[in-house]
Amino acid sequence: MARKCFLLTAAILFFTELAIPQAAKTRLAVVGLDHDHVWGLLRDIQQEPDAELIAIADPHPELVERARKRVPPSVQFFSDYVKMLDEAKPEAVIVATENDKHLEILRECAKRHIHFSTEKPLASTAADAREMARLAQDAQIKLMVNYWNAWTPATHELFHRVYAGELGPVQKIVVEYGHQGPKEIGVSKYFADWLYDPVKNGGGALVDFGCYGAEWALWLKGRPTSVYAYTLKLKTEQHNPVDDDATILLEYPDATVMIQASWDWPYGKGEVAVYGPKRSLIETGDGRLFRPANSKADVAHPEGEPVSLKPVEHKTSNPIAYFLGCIRNNQEIENPVAAELNVGVNEILDAAKESIRTGRALEFGQ
Repeated sequence: MARKCFLLTAAILFFTELAIPQAAKTRLAVVGLDHDHVWGLLRDIQQEPDAELIAIADPHPELVERARKRVPPSVQFFSDYVKMLDEAKPEAVIVATENDKHLEILRECAKRHIHFSTEKPLASTAADAREMARLAQDAQIKLMVNYWNAWTPATHELFHRVYAGELGPVQKIVVEYGHQGPKEIGVSKYFADWLYDPVKNGGGALVDFGCYGAEWALWLKGRPTSVYAYTLKLKTEQHNPVDDDATILLEYPDATVMIQASWDWPYGKGEVAVYGPKRSLIETGDGRLFRPANSKADVAHPEGEPVSLKPVEHKTSNPIAYFLGCIRNNQEIENPVAAELNVGVNEILDAAKESIRTGRALEFGQ
């Protein structure tokens, strides 16, 4: 799989904008308010000068009332998103719903040639993800999957150093994403209603945080040759129908990726460690550490020295800015938020579920 990445194309977008006269603001609509990430997306939309939020669709009166206080009075509200698509006529939608509704919504958008961005993962199953990619391609619309980690300075720095060969061939990646649990960190009741649903979400921690590990693996190393996984339900007193702790092992001919995803940790953590024969790089949220090969451990920094991070260019600093840039300049959406890579994410998650069911590793097709 090609490792094309939006981090390498910001300059192209910049010079394209200089050459092409810009049209009016891009008309955006939001589908769904029951994903807690939507409130940050609404903030990003309002801070983006090329965006015009024209409509929001959601059937929950309480969430609609909350949204009304955060958006301009000109924004229209609908309980039916299909009616919104027909009457408001947005050019693009931001989707923040349960995962198993993504395909249904994209199908309606594809009919109307409306660009589509959704919160991760792309879908609740690989079959849905493949169909979404096909529909978007046939309709010639943009399809993007938003991961919060795609826009941080630490992620940009790690990708560029790995891509430049500073580590040598990537031999091991360890990804740890998790927190205390949705209920424990206080997600909204609307978000929790589907996060703990094996159909609407597609799984528990395996899907919620395992998708980040699959994203990193595909982006930095490509498709694995096999997938092995197991899950646990440690919070037995909650009687949740989904897992709350997952481990996924991806095997390559020359590397291994270990993904640890959990709703059971005593604190939130988002860390990826990449190892090669020359050195290691570790992303720890907003920071970056590196340690050269054969170096002695520093007492103050046993895992490596801090790396100074450059500010992220606005065009790749948040999902709305990047999505709009690709729409307005007719640029391809690239990894790690592109459709092809994220079909692979869902395929890895489906393989992990099958591995859990059978108790064995599954071969993973190229």
